[in-house]
Amino acid sequence: MDETGIEYSIISLNAPAIQAIPDPKRAVEVAEIANDTLAELIAKHPDRFGAFAALPLQDPEAATKELNRCITELDFAGALVNGFSNLNNDETAKYYDAEEYLDFWSEVAKLDVPFYLHPRNPLLSQQLGIKDHPWLMGPAWSFSVETGVHALRLIGSGLFDKYPNINIILGHLGELIQNNIWRTSHWASANGRNPLGVKAEKPFIDYFRKNFYLTTSGNFRTITMKNAIDEIGSDRVLFSSDYPFEDMEEATHW
Repeated sequence: MDETGIEYSIISLNAPAIQAIPDPKRAVEVAEIANDTLAELIAKHPDRFGAFAALPLQDPEAATKELNRCITELDFAGALVNGFSNLNNDETAKYYDAEEYLDFWSEVAKLDVPFYLHPRNPLLSQQLGIKDHPWLMGPAWSFSVETGVHALRLIGSGLFDKYPNINIILGHLGELIQNNIWRTSHWASANGRNPLGVKAEKPFIDYFRKNFYLTTSGNFRTITMKNAIDEIGSDRVLFSSDYPFEDMEEATHW
């Protein structure tokens, strides 16, 4: 950080971490340990480090309590969750547009802190399109597709009509969403050409511009950043390096 001119860093737990623990009780235990450990670290350098909470969303009630604890007691800046959560087995995915998460989102809105939706690979059963092509896994492609779909599910569920002050952060300059948001909005919005089951009241593009922040993490492409700025405004595009997966030197030089 000193060598690259980064004055302050938000630290979070690696992916998929808590989200890949199928046992809800164990997920709660590990999240608490991770958050307490991180709190001890940032307390040593509070002027240099902040933290995002790890949350056991296998259990929405427990995740709500842990978020509240991390924000009100540990002074964390928000939460970072690594995509869907496995529950009871490795082939079950819990996405956060489900009704059972409404009380959790109510707490996010009440605390008024950001929720960083970080990537993970899709379920094995959902990887047929990239089978035998391992290069499509992870950062090269599947991370963004999986995370982008999850974010669009949140929009389509009407979440931001219920809680209009919620802010979702997406990394990698938008997980491909900003490149297709007009077309998604044109077709899938409530007044679109094929809204099939959409509960959101306004066009998708409106929520994307009002309820989302994008970071530069691991996507050091000037054209893409300009596109993001043009789409949602420079005040909603944030610097991030994606360390240790990417180099701080490359991120800051770019």
